[in-house]
Amino acid sequence: MDDVVVVGAGPTGCAVAGEVARAGGSVTMLEKHAAPSPLSRAFGVHARTLELLDSRGLADELVATGTPVDRLQLVGDAGLDLSRLPSRFPFVLMTPQVHVDRLLERYALDAGALVERGVTVTGLDQDGDGVVVRAGEREWRARWVVGADGVHSAVRQLVGLPFPGRTVLRSVVLADVRLPALAATELRVDVDAHGFGFLAPFGDGWFRLIGWDRRRQVGTDAPVEDAEVAGLLQRVFGLPMGEVRWSSRFASDERQVPAYRVGRVLLAGDAAHVHSPAGGQGMNTGIQDAFALGWRLAAGDPDGYERERRPVGATVLRSSGATIRLMTLGGVRGRVARAVVLRGLFRLPAVARRGAGLFSGVGIRYPGPGLVGTRAGDVPLRGARLAERQRTAGFVRIGPEERTDGGPGLLVRPDGHIAEVS
Repeated sequence: MDDVVVVGAGPTGCAVAGEVARAGGSVTMLEKHAAPSPLSRAFGVHARTLELLDSRGLADELVATGTPVDRLQLVGDAGLDLSRLPSRFPFVLMTPQVHVDRLLERYALDAGALVERGVTVTGLDQDGDGVVVRAGEREWRARWVVGADGVHSAVRQLVGLPFPGRTVLRSVVLADVRLPALAATELRVDVDAHGFGFLAPFGDGWFRLIGWDRRRQVGTDAPVEDAEVAGLLQRVFGLPMGEVRWSSRFASDERQVPAYRVGRVLLAGDAAHVHSPAGGQGMNTGIQDAFALGWRLAAGDPDGYERERRPVGATVLRSSGATIRLMTLGGVRGRVARAVVLRGLFRLPAVARRGAGLFSGVGIRYPGPGLVGTRAGDVPLRGARLAERQRTAGFVRIGPEERTDGGPGLLVRPDGHIAEVS
């Protein structure tokens, strides 16, 4: 019997598996696809996710694959400055998800996890000691099962959890476009009378376009025509059409399960929550779920995971939803609302700092007295950085004499949050 079976071998599933395996647990991942996808829906890796990867020695390799962007250019001259984040990574890293997928799968396998591909889970039965997972005639038994199998999660359906919410945007366009005239580090969001557009740099003059036009609401299976891409670029950004190498269309939902745990089955990532593309939070929130859950599963005690992570998922859902509604609100009301929020409130330092902390994930804290539950971050230490000390599995204890700032002693959890202060 395995300690953990993870259903899904995307970034969330691989991160959970890697975390359990590095702590000595036995893990098998079951993935329905026969091979990893070469496509990249996600493309932004936020500071908090990079900090978690840094604590496993993975961040620098990932940073080398992409473009760090320290400012998000919002509507007009408004912007969100990330350069002053209290992090070793004061930026959002723009890199195709395929690089994240490969890195985390290698992390999981190197730690000792196993992966079986081409496996479609069809049944779950649990008792007080474990869970049986079935795929056709095959069975696996584990003490715990994690559903990290995405928005259409079989695990979520098999344990009978509803996925309440709604579709907030239909027919959103995705396209990779070559725009050599645009600065390689520009990340831009803007609106016109009919919708919005978002441009993120991928390097070598390529940009990911996300766009929405309220006048063209077709099915997600309808092909994206070059003329549609050209229209979005011209109307929203005033840019000429460039070469398109890939395009697609999707619908954006806002949904969250009422519980992240049913007995010995837990959910993480898109299986537990989905939200609008505003802020690029989906993959990041899933990876952060995984780091919060993995060490608890390795200890055989996942209590506290839902208490900490479900409110985070709800906050992301609210903030990304509010952002997308602000960007799609039409007419005079929309122009006034955007002026008040983006050109008014975001000019206030306290609001800008809070916005940057929420966007990047470094502002996340869990319930607890005082410093307990907060992210330890780059505690100034003599000798090795905290992230380097975390590369050995387990908690890290820091004595007050090890700090260079006169701060208290800390016990730091494997996910980088403070467990005790002494």
